[in-house]
Amino acid sequence: MQIFTCPFCGPREETEFHFAAEAGKRRPEPAETTSDADWADYLYMNAAPRRPAREVWVHLTCGEFFTMTRDTVTREVSDAAPLPGRER
Repeated sequence: MQIFTCPFCGPREETEFHFAAEAGKRRPEPAETTSDADWADYLYMNAAPRRPAREVWVHLTCGEFFTMTRDTVTREVSDAAPLPGRER
């Protein structure tokens, strides 16, 4: 079992967390004129790099979203921080 650190609650087992999105991925706007293909690309196509990647995760216990930098090959976590404006 891997341990992730929630910036709000501290170290917890990975089962308490859920991947939310790639950090920095831009939502297509305006939504009313976005094609189905562009929406599908936004929702389902992820970069999945083989290197450290910034991701958005949610800690299911406290409900807070945060960014985590995680190596997608070794699974090593190098950083976890609240989303901008969500610092407590």
